[in-house]
Order: sequence, then structure tokens, then C-alpha cells
Amino acid sequence: MTSALPPSAPPPVPDQPWGSWPPPPPTGPPTRPQLRRSRSDKVIGGVAGGLAEYTGVDALLWRVGAIALTLAGGSGLIIYVLLWLLMPAGPPARPGDPSAAERVRTGPRSAVPGVTVAALLIVIGLGVLLTQFTDLDLGAHGFLGTALLVVGVGLVVGALTGVGRGAKGGLIGLGVVLAAALAVVTSIDLPNGDVGDRTYRPATASAVEGVYEHAAGDLTVDLRDVDLTGLSSPIVTRIDHGIGDVDVLVPRSADVQVTSDTGIGETDLFGDNSDSGTFPGSGASWSDDDELEFRITIESGAGDVEVSRG
Repeated sequence: MTSALPPSAPPPVPDQPWGSWPPPPPTGPPTRPQLRRSRSDKVIGGVAGGLAEYTGVDALLWRVGAIALTLAGGSGLIIYVLLWLLMPAGPPARPGDPSAAERVRTGPRSAVPGVTVAALLIVIGLGVLLTQFTDLDLGAHGFLGTALLVVGVGLVVGALTGVGRGAKGGLIGLGVVLAAALAVVTSIDLPNGDVGDRTYRPATASAVEGVYEHAAGDLTVDLRDVDLTGLSSPIVTRIDHGIGDVDVLVPRSADVQVTSDTGIGETDLFGDNSDSGTFPGSGASWSDDDELEFRITIESGAGDVEVSRG
């Protein structure tokens, strides 16, 4: 009776040529995406969606923060425009691509950016309440400086903890934008006023405001309907404007004296590129300042200024 043969040994593994082994798995933290405007998560320009993809903080928080800063003196609009200009556009969205809110990345993420943004919104909200219900007027400088302080505290906490991803990168970018916006606001002396396009059309001399304050957006002051009958002295008004174009319209027959001081932008006074002058109306005759109908002073931080006749 014969016994079973022992199992044969497996064939030897042939030598692998050099470089044919699979590469080792990558080590270290995952690569951070580039800061770009989102094409898949966008309402206006994709800025908030791009910040969400870069930092992991929900885009809704970035949008709420931009709105809060805009209501708090117009600085949110400045920051958004700066980001829109500085951030390159991301790749076009393909069908089926998830939005920034739907993307989930592996690895632990630090809670510092989210907490910092939440604290920033709380501080801005408190500042708005104080401005509305007390005599305290923080202005754009106060809001931006406070926001920069909150972001700085978040950076310090993120540097001390160093746990998780996204603890510093997004906050550094936000701090740089806030600092740039603060520098812009400081250089152009942004006034405290409305934000957005505004048009004023007074019908009487008494309805013309002494000062028109406007923080950001296009401003139109239409004086063509003002009744100049029996006017004993010139109508004096001042336009204090921050960012945007200023357009002033006066009656054809009115004698107007204009003084304009524009930081960044062009000035056009009745087709003249000078910054000041006295301009007689069509068919009018005058010899001194007492016969002027309007004396207008315009100060604009950034934007074009135009004074013309209707």
C-alpha cells in the first residue's frame, strides 16, 4: 500500500524588477486645496464657497459674516470685493460634483476656525446692537479692528493647540483680508452711512440735505426739480462718500460752485476735469457769489465723480 505524496512546495516567486513594487502609502497630513472661488457652491461670485472648501467652515457662516460686516459699516462689501479680485476662479463644476457643503475630508479637523468665525459673528452682532441703541458709533474702523482682534485670538489658540487640520490656514487668509480692508478704509476715510445704490431727488430748497453721507455704492443726487424761485442765498450741500461713483445733476439755468476732493477716481465737472470751479447756467448772468444757486462740496474716497446739467 502506497502512502500519499507530501504536498509540493509552492513555486518560487520570481524576482521583481527594480521599481515594480507598489509605492508606499503617502504619509503626513493631506494636501490642502488651493484657495479658489467655487464654481459649484456660489450665490454671487463663489467666494464663500471657496472659503468653505479651503477651511472646512460651512459657507453659510462665511455668508452670514459678510452680511453682518456689510451692515456694520460697509466693511463686508470691501472684504468681499477684495476676495473676489484676489481669489482665482476654481475649475468648472462638472455634473454630479458635490458642493463644498457636501464634501467630507478624512482626518480630524480642528474646531478653532469654526469657533473663531462664530465668535466673530457674535462680536459683530453686539457691535451692531450697541451702534443702533446707544450713542456709541464704532464705524467701519472699529468693526474691522475688532474683527481682526478676534481672528488674532483664534490664530493664537490654533497655534497653541495645533490639533487637527484647518486650525491656521483659513484664519491667516481671513486675517490678511481684514488687515487689507482696514488699510483701505483708513486710507480712504470711509464715512458712516448707507451701503448700496442710493438716489435722492429733493423738490424744494429746504428738502436739500446739508450733508449726504454714503459709505459704499453708487450715489445720485438729482437737484433738477428744486424750485429756485425767490431764492435769497445759495443752497449749500456737502456729499461725503466712501466707495462708488457719485453723480450730481443740477438745473440747466443754475449757477453752481463745486469743490471736489477725490482720492481714487476721475472727476468731471460739466465736462471739465478740474477739481473745482464756478459754472454759470445757460442764459444766466451773475457777478458774485451771492447770486449762486448751489454751492456743492464733494469728498469721495474711491470712484468717479460727475456733476452735470439735466
